[in-house]
Amino acid sequence: MSGSPLPDSAAPAGAGPSKPDPAKPGRRVQSVLFVCNFNAVRSACAEALARHYFGKSVYVQSAGVRSGEPTDPFMISALDEIGIDASRHRPRTLEELEEWEGLNFDLIVSLSPEAHHAALELTRTVAADVEYWPTPDPTVSQGSREQRLDAYRDVRDGLGFRIRQRLR
Repeated sequence: MSGSPLPDSAAPAGAGPSKPDPAKPGRRVQSVLFVCNFNAVRSACAEALARHYFGKSVYVQSAGVRSGEPTDPFMISALDEIGIDASRHRPRTLEELEEWEGLNFDLIVSLSPEAHHAALELTRTVAADVEYWPTPDPTVSQGSREQRLDAYRDVRDGLGFRIRQRLR
């Protein structure tokens, strides 16, 4: 990480490395899976950001532990503010992703405690590194529309910072 100070919203709480970065020079991540609870907010945002920043140089997917939530319109708005169209995202579960294409990823990034547990379970049968990036759930924010949208912007900006640092 650079030595320049960052605004508080650029790096979420717990954004510092909890262990040495497993990405060594010459061992760049080629495929990453972002996982959260429903694949409607955090992991969907991370997928959209990683695709935006890295294009086809890194294969990116996202999934949720459970199904049931549509893509969140606040997250779509927060991404739209920075020129990313996530309106076509359709939430999917880990099981659906595994059925459709398998789970062959170099790195699995979990964004919630439930997702981290599921990611660790996957490593029983999948050879992938797992990293836990604790990410607040903006859906629990309250207040005006603008205050709620600020919570989504904070998640977007924090994930964007970590993704650019980790996958470059």
